[in-house]
Formats: sequence, C-alpha cells, structure tokens
Amino acid sequence: MATQFDGAVAVVTGASSGIGAELARQLAPRVRVLILVARRVDRLDALAADLRQGPGLASVDVRPCDIGNPTAVEGLAAEITSAHGAVDILINCAGMGDIGMFEAADGDKLVATLQVNVVGLTVLTRALLPGMVARGHGGVLNVSSGFGLTWMPIVAVYCASKHYVSAFSESLRCEVAGTGVSITQVCPGPVATEFEQVAGNPTGQTVPAFLELSASVCARQALRAFERGRALVIPGFWAWVLVSMGRISPSWFLRIIYSLLGRFARRRLLVDGTGVNSGR
Repeated sequence: MATQFDGAVAVVTGASSGIGAELARQLAPRVRVLILVARRVDRLDALAADLRQGPGLASVDVRPCDIGNPTAVEGLAAEITSAHGAVDILINCAGMGDIGMFEAADGDKLVATLQVNVVGLTVLTRALLPGMVARGHGGVLNVSSGFGLTWMPIVAVYCASKHYVSAFSESLRCEVAGTGVSITQVCPGPVATEFEQVAGNPTGQTVPAFLELSASVCARQALRAFERGRALVIPGFWAWVLVSMGRISPSWFLRIIYSLLGRFARRRLLVDGTGVNSGR
C-alpha cells in the first residue's frame, strides 16, 4: 500500500545534511508536521528556518538527538509522541561509516557506526511502528546503501551495518503485509554528500563523476518509490547497473575480484605507508 504524505506527521533522521536534508526539503510542502532529527542543532535550525519560508507547511519541529544513543532515541520517540501524537512517516536516514582496513580502524568509530546504523535505527523504528500498525496506515523508509546488497573490502563494518538495514527492511515489510503500513528501503550508490569527509578516504581515489548522484535526485527517486509502496529502490541508472551486477554475480567471482582489491588496499594503506585509516 502506498504511503500518503499529504497531511502526515513525518520524522526524518540525519536531516542536518546530505540525503536527509533533501528528503526533508522535498517532504516539507506536503506534510502537516515535519520533525527534523540530527545531532547538529545549528544546521537543523538553519534548515527549519529555510523550510518555514516555503508554502504549505504547517509546522517544523527541530529535535536534536544522537541516534547512536539508544536511551536518547527512546526519549526522542516519547517527546515526539507527546508533542504530535501519532507519527505517520518515519525516514531513517541517519548514518555513518569508516573507510580503511579493519585491523587499523578506530575501534570507537566502528562501534559508533553500528550504534547509529543498526541500534538507533532499530530502537526508533520499534518505538514508532506499533502505532502505525494499530492505526492501519503509515510507512517507514530506511536509507540503506548499495553495499547493503553486496560487499567490498575497506568498508567491512559499514557494509555489514547496511546488510542489517536491508535484511531488517525486507523482513519487516513481510511482517506488516496487509496492515496498511509500507516499508521501503533505498540503496544508493555514490551520492554527493559529506559521507566521505566524515568516513575518511585514505585511498585518495575519487568516484567517477558519471557514477555520482546528487542528493536531490536521490531523495526524489526514494520518495517516489516510497509513496508507491515499492520494496526497494536503487537511485540512478549507473548505480543500479553496478549494484545489480554485484547482486547477480556468483560469490566466488566477487571474492576473486575483491581479494585483488583487498591486496592492493593493504599494500597501499598499511605496507607502503602512503595512506592510513581515518582516525589513526
């Protein structure tokens, strides 16, 4: 069943930048209440002020929260419910990652990645989904990644966390079938956001321009698929091609290719000393 945005109460996590901010911008003219969630309150306030200048939006609510803190997430859910009642739409976009060899990674950053990408997403969904099921309408959009459908060296923990998001989304979609609630996952390829800045990129390699999608286009395609009740969307033609090739390729073949990449990364990052992991 397609999710209806008009007149809805919507929550967007990770709304301070990138895909999350674009999802908020595109939802703003259509929903009754838009709740912006992220850690950086200054950015949320700036986005909220900008959105309030636009047409058709009744209310923008800024709720600073560290999604990696389960206690804070539970408190956030209680605050939102108390202030606005039922939540119709939950968009889990908050996320983080790390690029580099696993053995050289900053342990605290890896744990934080799992806390945000896995634990926080799960806790917030658990808090808000039952109300949707009870009312017989609503929807959850989970922002996973193309890496949620395949894998690659130097992003091991990030890949693993997004595999959780993808499996969680598919399983949950089957659980709520027939209830009027829709679960959609979006699995982007490279998108022009701050992700690489935060994750670090010790390889020094950049993504070819033709592969990189703008956050605006990614958000638009994600919301269109969400409203139509689709299970999965991979925004962008070339990202769809690459992710699809990874999904249909035999595991043994991917292991051969990615083992070569892993050897190259080890030599470049750890042996030659030409690069180091983020956080080291």
